[in-house]
Amino acid sequence: MDYGDSYDLKQALVTQLQRSGYIQSDRVRQAFLKVHRENFILPDEKKSAYQDNPLNIGYGQTISAPHMVAIMAEALKIEEGHRVLEIGTGFGYHAAILSYLVGSYGKIYSIERIHALAEQAKENFKKTEITNVEVFEGDGSLGLPDHAPFDRIYLTCAAPFIPQSLLKQLTNNGILLAPVGRVFCELTRVQKTNDEVKMEQLGGCAFVPLIGIYGFSNEGSLGK
Repeated sequence: MDYGDSYDLKQALVTQLQRSGYIQSDRVRQAFLKVHRENFILPDEKKSAYQDNPLNIGYGQTISAPHMVAIMAEALKIEEGHRVLEIGTGFGYHAAILSYLVGSYGKIYSIERIHALAEQAKENFKKTEITNVEVFEGDGSLGLPDHAPFDRIYLTCAAPFIPQSLLKQLTNNGILLAPVGRVFCELTRVQKTNDEVKMEQLGGCAFVPLIGIYGFSNEGSLGK
């Protein structure tokens, strides 16, 4: 697939996402048009790059369907200059989209627990010349306290509850977005104002589980 062909497929996908109401703002639309999804998937999946489906990236992980990335991008209300924490890098597609929303003065900090995925994501960002995303390896449920606070925090994996460890790293007036549940979840948005939190449910979704101390264990039970 060359970039000429992919642009036509990408444009068709973006048009579909707009008509369905998933993409609502021009900023999110432009971000989707700038990112080549085929650079953030396995070679065997390239033919499916612009289908609106989650795709396997190995190690029992997937990248989200484009419509879910769009829903989350709109729900986060990201502004230029924001510092954003992502839990679950995968191959980097989600962070790549949001990298254009935070702009050159913003930054995305992303945590991935699987070494091979973290290394591949770093390579993908290097290859695509995205310089405002930094990948860390570790337990995403703990966040990155040494780099906090963050204007926005979002999880690309299903949490059993909203970890207090992450809420503590959110700025005043910040937004945290997380799928809450076990595989089948409610996309939950938390807005923090003067240390008070307001939660709202944005609809059902399905994600792989958050593995960590404040997530699930590899055996499926709750973490510590």
